[in-house]
Amino acid sequence: MAGKPKLHYANGRGRMESIRWLLAAAGVEFEEVFLETKEDFEKLRSGKYLLFQQVPMVEIDGMKIVQTRAILSYIAAKHNLYGKDLNEKTLIDMYVEGTTELMGMIISLMFHTPEGKAKQSAMIIDRATTRYFPAYEKVLKDHGHVFLVGNQFTWADVQLLEAILMTEELKSDVLSKFPLLQAFKTRISNIPTIKKFLQPGSQRKPPPDDEFVAKLRKIFNI
Repeated sequence: MAGKPKLHYANGRGRMESIRWLLAAAGVEFEEVFLETKEDFEKLRSGKYLLFQQVPMVEIDGMKIVQTRAILSYIAAKHNLYGKDLNEKTLIDMYVEGTTELMGMIISLMFHTPEGKAKQSAMIIDRATTRYFPAYEKVLKDHGHVFLVGNQFTWADVQLLEAILMTEELKSDVLSKFPLLQAFKTRISNIPTIKKFLQPGSQRKPPPDDEFVAKLRKIFNI
């Protein structure tokens, strides 16, 4: 029997958080090996498992996979969260790319000055409410089903919920003009595996604070 996936990253969100979300959504238990110091990272790099000298890295099914998108694609395909055919897979890829862009902007906020963070946050809210959320609202309206693709729960649903919750941390009423996304949020949040992951004490990570950012700068020499 294969062991639990083992995730190598710092003890925070960053590029690993979507991987934690997807594993949790699939009902997969996983272990985490946290990088606490620059020496931890250098030791991992010296093992020659980091193809591009960077994390995330996930040990799963006898492989050591790097690059966030490759890891997510593997997990989605393995656990039937990647659609039933090529058309559905392509739609999932499209929707995931959109949420990845939005979440990437939010992730980068932690490296801004307070002034820069306020300006960038306003821009992110504008993009979310004029570009990204209108698109997903339209998908749900035109599609007419409870999920984004086909009529089944997929990686696209998981990542859209993650993006919604991250954006709500910047502006709590950001979905006020998107009733279908409000309903989507409630619906997906109540899927048992997701509901469990959203409970206190899960492996979901909190928003980054100054202490975490300082640690990241030291570990990765940023």
